[in-house]
Amino acid sequence: MENRSVPPGPYRATKLWNEVTTSFRAGMPLRKHRQHFRKYGNCFTAGEAVDWLYDLLRNNSNFGPEVTRQQTIQLLRKFLKNHVIEDIKGRWGSESLYDNSQLFRFPANSPLKSLPRRPPELRKNSTENFSKDKDSIFKLRNLSRRMPKKHGLQFSQENKENVNCEINEDQENSVGNREISQKDVEEVWRCTILTYLQTILGVSSLEEVINPKQVIPQYVIYNMTHTSKHGVVILQDRSDDLPHWVLSAMKCLANWPTSNDMNNPTYIGFERDVFRTIADYFLDLPEPLLTFEYYELFVNILGLLQPHLERVAINALQLCCLLLPPPNRRKLQLLMRMISRISQNVDMPQLHDTMSTRSLMIHTFSRCVLCCAEEVDLDELLAARLVSFLMDHHQEILQVPSYLQAAVEKHLDYFKRGHVKNPGDGLIVPLPTYSYCKQVSAQEFEEQKLSTSQNAIAELLENIIKNKSLPPKEKRKKLKQFQKEYPLIYQKRFPTTESEAALFDDKPTIKQPMLILRKPK
Repeated sequence: MENRSVPPGPYRATKLWNEVTTSFRAGMPLRKHRQHFRKYGNCFTAGEAVDWLYDLLRNNSNFGPEVTRQQTIQLLRKFLKNHVIEDIKGRWGSESLYDNSQLFRFPANSPLKSLPRRPPELRKNSTENFSKDKDSIFKLRNLSRRMPKKHGLQFSQENKENVNCEINEDQENSVGNREISQKDVEEVWRCTILTYLQTILGVSSLEEVINPKQVIPQYVIYNMTHTSKHGVVILQDRSDDLPHWVLSAMKCLANWPTSNDMNNPTYIGFERDVFRTIADYFLDLPEPLLTFEYYELFVNILGLLQPHLERVAINALQLCCLLLPPPNRRKLQLLMRMISRISQNVDMPQLHDTMSTRSLMIHTFSRCVLCCAEEVDLDELLAARLVSFLMDHHQEILQVPSYLQAAVEKHLDYFKRGHVKNPGDGLIVPLPTYSYCKQVSAQEFEEQKLSTSQNAIAELLENIIKNKSLPPKEKRKKLKQFQKEYPLIYQKRFPTTESEAALFDDKPTIKQPMLILRKPK
């Protein structure tokens, strides 16, 4: 399981559970053990299970190195509760497990959890919701081609094959300007962000991941327009904000020891008491900051937390955090800023006797950031993974994406110039026709991704070669740098030294003989 990643899709948490239990059952070493003067075969101690599973989780891309040994023990207890394992006498369910030499074994059958099925009426409602939005989403998919590179959202050819829409410009300009209602503006915001999310997640449908009704465009618009110079949401209703004493405590620890707004003399353990005060407030919130309804959405984004997909994950989280109610987004922004500063503050005294400051931040606040309304067996591990990533990238994730505003404005302008009202349903309907490309297989997707990247790099090399305004010295420097980064592509373009020399019209230099004879007088 070390190199496998469960892709985004419905019920990803359950799929992850099945992956972990299958890997543990298949890979956990079994041997003979002696206990109370008896020998037991095909079993393992609790300590051995903790060691093996701890190493598995830390090296697995779905969970990462932030997993603690205590979390591993908690997961093994859930294994025992769900009869993935049993003690040497066959007991499970109410039994407990500790990091010791107690013996356990696998039962004859280790059933996997079945994926839950939604009631037919819910599936019908969800399908209806998506069918209503299908046209709007398809119309907006062409916007993905306009996403700027600096945000990491410039899609390559394989993505364009899936989201490409062709617009007849003659038809687009056939209708003059017309007024757009606020409801239409909000619909454009909602469909635009849904389109980007579906494209980034790489799923054929957002069904089971998020319901379009959960996307409230007023929240998105507010979160993008009512911000401070640091990008933090400013609330008009102060009753929804953090209490003053919590804000003061957070500011005290975030700027420790230079700022202390508590106006109280400090004492030994003062900073620990302040930290407990902040933690108690967030842990007592009625629901997590990312809300229960967005649990599946954020769990699916966890599938993007791979080294080569880091930028994609940042972009996905950036959009998803815009969906939050403004009070939740503000609390999340302030919390992430605080725990990130505390973790990096070398002057901060130790806040826990045995746990590092970073691990303490993740362990304390993970469940108040992400958890499911119904208990999920991997909640702690998934939440810890997400909070760890948010801590490291919160400045990018929680900033306002300018490309989204630009995309909405372009599409509103498109509506004004090329759409008319349909008297039948009152919706804005486009005059131009659209054509869609068929979905490609995963193998074709990977092949296209590789070839597209190679072609783009080769095109970059050609641009350097053909740039006449670039001085020869600077051009040589850039080519040497390119050769160092992409030797195979460079060698393909310049297979011989003569072909490279011909670019600069260099004449081959004749080396002086190593032994120079003295000329006769």
